[in-house]
Amino acid sequence: MPRDSMNPRERWTAVLKRQKPDRVPLFWSSTQETLEKMKKFLRVSENSELFQRLHVDEIAGVFPEYIGPKVPESYDFFGCGYKKVSYGAGVYSECVYHPLSEFETLGEIKNHYKFPSIDWFDFSVIKKQIQEKEHLPIYGGGMEPFLRYTQLRGLERAMMDLVEKPDIVDYCLENIFQLYYRITIGIYEEIPGKVLLTMVAEDLGSQETLLFSPETIRKFFLPRMKKMMSLAHENGTWVITHSDGAIRDIIPDLIECGMDVLNPVQWRCKGMDRKELKKEFGDKISFHGAMDNQHTMPFGTVEDVKQEVMDNIRILGENGGYFLGPCHNLQAITPPENIVAMYDTAYEIGWY
Repeated sequence: MPRDSMNPRERWTAVLKRQKPDRVPLFWSSTQETLEKMKKFLRVSENSELFQRLHVDEIAGVFPEYIGPKVPESYDFFGCGYKKVSYGAGVYSECVYHPLSEFETLGEIKNHYKFPSIDWFDFSVIKKQIQEKEHLPIYGGGMEPFLRYTQLRGLERAMMDLVEKPDIVDYCLENIFQLYYRITIGIYEEIPGKVLLTMVAEDLGSQETLLFSPETIRKFFLPRMKKMMSLAHENGTWVITHSDGAIRDIIPDLIECGMDVLNPVQWRCKGMDRKELKKEFGDKISFHGAMDNQHTMPFGTVEDVKQEVMDNIRILGENGGYFLGPCHNLQAITPPENIVAMYDTAYEIGWY
């Protein structure tokens, strides 16, 4: 079997530049339960040992330290409250307190709620966060404003606001955007030229179709996404866009905004056929994910997993342009043998 001739950052950079890497890059995404379960299964104690055993390219994420007003336990700096909820397949921290849920008018929000300030963050810690990690892909900056808006208002209220209270939506999204835009600038300025990827995300799709009309997406989402993507490109950084579900109809818009990498490629969703996506968009963007986390990984056999790895590399990895990993966080119900099979098979056959 060939040996790695690139470090993780070189490998990821090659894919981003539309060049062939030494092999398909592999990434990890899981719940904390799954991470601990896999370390126990493979008899390792450190994350780095697990990733080395599975041939996973580690990544390094950076973010400034919060130094603002004291935040109560189980709350965040926006004032949203959380509790851990078990779904049987995994435990997630879910937002259960929405600080803007009771306000009926924009005036009430302006009078009674203060958005976080850029002064609440210390960027001097970022250099330390990448010490001895410059051989890794570094993630930093970016945003997912509407997700934050649903946490501030509650999901049902947030969706209704798009129709009934667009002034509140626009005001809040702009304030959320401005905070993360300035945070992103601060990160770039603190470690110039070091950030390889910036995540610009919004969940736009369901299993069958878009969650919002294209007109709503173009009005409320895309203009701010484009501004953040432009900022990333101005600083020599590539943009990875996360959007679950059936988003085929809006992919051209995302590319026009500046998307470089599409995550997570849920190919079982309507309109997300891998061959068609590669044919239509493979000369413009790379693909990140595509290992089905709703069927194959948790419920398939080892052979099913191996076949999906081979199919993904054959289709999405043709001539490069593909990062292999799960469509979403690997869940605790996923058989460890399937996880090992995914990474071992990809490492075995994913050489160029």
